[in-house]
Amino acid sequence: MIIVVKNSCEKNQYDNLVDWIKELGLDVHVSRGETSTVLGLVGDTSRVDIDLINSLDIVEQVQRVQEPYKNANRKFNPLDTIVNIGGHKVGGNIFQVIAGPCSVESEEQIITVAKAVKKSGATMLRGGAFKPRTSPYAFQGLKNQGIELLLKAKKETGLPIVTELLNINDIDLFEDVDVIQIGARNMQNFELLKEVGKIGKPILLKRGLANTLQELLMSAEYIMAEGNNKVILCERGIRTFETMTRNTLDLSAIPALKEKTHLPIIVDPSHSTGVSKFVPSMSLASVGAGADGLIIEVHNNPKKAWCDGAQSLDLEQFDKLMIKIKKMLSIVDKVYDGE
Repeated sequence: MIIVVKNSCEKNQYDNLVDWIKELGLDVHVSRGETSTVLGLVGDTSRVDIDLINSLDIVEQVQRVQEPYKNANRKFNPLDTIVNIGGHKVGGNIFQVIAGPCSVESEEQIITVAKAVKKSGATMLRGGAFKPRTSPYAFQGLKNQGIELLLKAKKETGLPIVTELLNINDIDLFEDVDVIQIGARNMQNFELLKEVGKIGKPILLKRGLANTLQELLMSAEYIMAEGNNKVILCERGIRTFETMTRNTLDLSAIPALKEKTHLPIIVDPSHSTGVSKFVPSMSLASVGAGADGLIIEVHNNPKKAWCDGAQSLDLEQFDKLMIKIKKMLSIVDKVYDGE
């Protein structure tokens, strides 16, 4: 349930209303706008008398929310959420690009890529330290050492780092990581979602291979219900009958999510296509569809990459793509704060 309160109301009237709601055992989430304040009621609202609240002079509107997700719901928070990551903001009209290799392979590799993508304009560095792989025989990542190398790259370049957490038991290793990624395979690992919800770090939540948008928002709700509102959603393609691409990039998810949630939405064109030559066009299409950012796989030598080289851009390809992205942003009323 949401209650829209007039900004012209007196403070004591507002406080009395909020106190009464809390006495009913409900949590109240407040979103303040220029002309009104939205109170989002979380909990069992069946005991709330809508007619009584509507009769109050300070109340402009009362509406029951049918969707099961509350914190992530745009009705609760009409204004776009902007997540600050090391001075770089994601959301609203601000666009960001996260770039780097699928997996961290060596100190030379990650620092070379980090310097190059920063020079091209990327504002954050991605790199897998722990890698979930379909085959148990495939490279699983450098694990602890991978995080150490990412931190060295951060020290060299100043770029905030984004890397995936697979296991609750490893969460202490991510203390200095700027953005914790929850991958597609863990989108409904609810115990893991609860744990990252208890920390104050930004969370990049990827959509599962076969999950609906509502299920994605419900996973975000698990994180936000624990008190962490710094959630960034990521569309990374879904599994369909099509075999010419690794997955099918659901571009319609961007405007659909924008309608339902206030959370930022970025796109992963690398995993969604699995083919590097498709990444530039899908990146630009994502910009046109209203995405708040991109996460792109970039490698200094894709042919020799230990993981997902086929979907990775080389350094020159990424540089050319960034030029096009920056030109296109003005068309969709977005700004880029990269160097």
